[in-house]
Amino acid sequence: MTAPAAPPYRVFLVDDHAVFRSGVRAELGREPDMEIVGEAGGVAEAIAGVKASRPHVVLLDVHMPDGGGVAVLRGLDPGPVCLALSVSDAAEDVIAVIRAGARGYVTKSISGHELADGVRRVAGGDAVFGPRLAGFVLDSFTGRSSVPEPPLDPELDSLTPRELEVLRLLARGYTYREIAEELFISIKTVETHASNVLRKTQQSNRNALTRWAHRRRID
Repeated sequence: MTAPAAPPYRVFLVDDHAVFRSGVRAELGREPDMEIVGEAGGVAEAIAGVKASRPHVVLLDVHMPDGGGVAVLRGLDPGPVCLALSVSDAAEDVIAVIRAGARGYVTKSISGHELADGVRRVAGGDAVFGPRLAGFVLDSFTGRSSVPEPPLDPELDSLTPRELEVLRLLARGYTYREIAEELFISIKTVETHASNVLRKTQQSNRNALTRWAHRRRID
């Protein structure tokens, strides 16, 4: 387990809404023991920013494009602790990010003072939840949760990271040329990746693949 941090607490904000990040930054900026060391609006930007700025605590939105908070958690090296901050209080969202490694979960209805206290507590080694949210986690780990374990998806798991990038862009409607420009690869390489994705996911064409991706919330 990571050793408890000491103030000033270095905080990194991850949320795809700039206005919300601005509000959180203003609230925590009033706290003498808080230092905002960076922010990001997407998964890849968040992973790179956290690695570069080395915060104590990452305040992490749950629902974002490209896999959301769970994707960020899976992409981070050990070190910072993550406190999920979301509009959602659904059991499946709470359990998913805790299973992925978050240290706590609070909703965006929280006050600035309560959020600052939550940052201090997770930085000090505590787990932070509202009473109802804590019940979801407790039920999950004692086997009483009605939220099922995430199903295995062998087709999705068979894709390489690059193939998954190509799949996401295909699902968003990008052309092969646009994907090539986005990923700095040749059109021929995009075609090869797309062919591999179709084969591995057992889809017959691009329209079927797009529907397959959307059912898995890959976009």
